[in-house]
Amino acid sequence: MTEILPGVFLLDPANAELRHATNVIVLKDAKGGGYTLLDTGLPKGMVPRDMVAEVEQFCRSQKVGLSAIKRILITHLHLDHTGNLKVLAEKTGAKTFAHWLEASFIAKDPVYKGPGMLPQEPFSVSERLKDGDSVDAFEGLVVYHTPGHTPGHVAYYAPSRKILFTGDSLMVIDGKLQVSAAQYTFSQQMAALSARRLAGLDVESVVVYHGEPVLKGGREALKKAGAEAYGGKFES
Repeated sequence: MTEILPGVFLLDPANAELRHATNVIVLKDAKGGGYTLLDTGLPKGMVPRDMVAEVEQFCRSQKVGLSAIKRILITHLHLDHTGNLKVLAEKTGAKTFAHWLEASFIAKDPVYKGPGMLPQEPFSVSERLKDGDSVDAFEGLVVYHTPGHTPGHVAYYAPSRKILFTGDSLMVIDGKLQVSAAQYTFSQQMAALSARRLAGLDVESVVVYHGEPVLKGGREALKKAGAEAYGGKFES
């Protein structure tokens, strides 16, 4: 567990020796004394670490019970993000959130036909989100629909803190923020358009799911990522 910014914790910090290490994120809510989980990691047995046990250990470190996890926000359907969704929702009693498109795919109604690992079992989220929705979590989050990696992918933006949680719309590989790789992405063109949109936000810190977070100079890093996705012709 690493607190990378005040109230922002990584339960599985990125490992420089493992390019695609996952960053399961917990946010301390500004009011109410609760916590919000952002994505849930791969299920037990697929990776060396048990992310359910990591969440339990986090709660012990904060001297709270599992019921302190009030919400689970999902960025998209892929198994490394939804692998522990059902078990953590049951253990915590948390409300669960996803974009309405992803919610359908997570429920396997219909089954998603695109690249990446699919959910192992269907799950119905509590609340279906759309672009521009606000979520009363952390210090206030705004939902940004960022299609590309998957059709209903979302990023979560905390305007009061200038922090962007990108999911897999962007990732850091070899120290560079970039649009997610084509082999894992539904539409690279849509992903590039989403990167262009995110670069227009007032962002200081970019917290990705794969790779090291960009804690300072986030907007400039976003603009460079967009420029690369557009072959150097990007303008925000």
